[in-house]
Amino acid sequence: MNEPWERDVIEKTLLAAVTEQRRARRWAIFFRLTWLAVILLVALPLFASWFGNSNDSLPAGGRPHAAVIDINGVINNENDSARKISDGLKNAYKDPNTRGIILRANSPGGSPVLSGMAYDEIRRQKTLHPDIPVLVAVEEVCASGCYYIASAADKIFANQASIVGSIGVLSEGFGFTGAMEKLGIERRLATSGRDKGMGDPFSPQTPAQVSMRQELLDTIHGQFITAVRQGRGKRLKTGEDLFTGRVWVGSQAVPLGLIDGLSSVDAIAREQLDTDNVVDFTPKDSFSSRLGKRLGMQIADGVRDGLSMRWW
Repeated sequence: MNEPWERDVIEKTLLAAVTEQRRARRWAIFFRLTWLAVILLVALPLFASWFGNSNDSLPAGGRPHAAVIDINGVINNENDSARKISDGLKNAYKDPNTRGIILRANSPGGSPVLSGMAYDEIRRQKTLHPDIPVLVAVEEVCASGCYYIASAADKIFANQASIVGSIGVLSEGFGFTGAMEKLGIERRLATSGRDKGMGDPFSPQTPAQVSMRQELLDTIHGQFITAVRQGRGKRLKTGEDLFTGRVWVGSQAVPLGLIDGLSSVDAIAREQLDTDNVVDFTPKDSFSSRLGKRLGMQIADGVRDGLSMRWW
């Protein structure tokens, strides 16, 4: 029978061997993951060039066509909304077979800044290319920031049940001061600048801060109204308050001058541009761009400003 010290030596030897094996396995996994990361970093640009769509490449039109550019989803930086519209317009205008441009709208709105940028770019391109009309085909919804963009077009069409309008500005948030008092929690916020902490949900709002916030909203709303009036002109029905933030369906929006008629993408191409050839000029994200957006989405959500202003 083995002595206790012999068993102890054997146990320690076996334990050391197992520990060494585990350490070796961990290092092997580490090196494999490192090599995988290196391979991915090298391969991503290749995947982007092989499978991605370049925004500078032009769809093969072949014959006269209507160039369609999608306005989809919330207008924000994550969707790259303003750049896609701008790049789509440039590519469509470059194609000598483009008879007209149709913006296919399916958006509830979003950033007032990006909406304004897209609006300005449409008007700029229209000045450079006066013979190529820009038309809008609203499908499900074109509200708030989307309608801001659409008002820069020559004509707006929609389905009779499409949602349009919502010409207003929204700033939202929550206040937790009452809940904090009940829980016995004290907010300790240090700022340099009297109004630096404005909008902090854990601090009470002063009447002056409420007034300043409303002034910001009213100023942006005024910019929105000016843009719509500039784009739609005398087509807007006088005597109607169209700028309260309410929405209408397409059949209601026609007599108000918010849209020019009821139609669809294919019908607009045939009836307004005299072609049945519709070509999609919406810029597509490359593989690496899509992957980068997915990886960066959580970071973007984390750094978003507390005082968020949007059209919808």
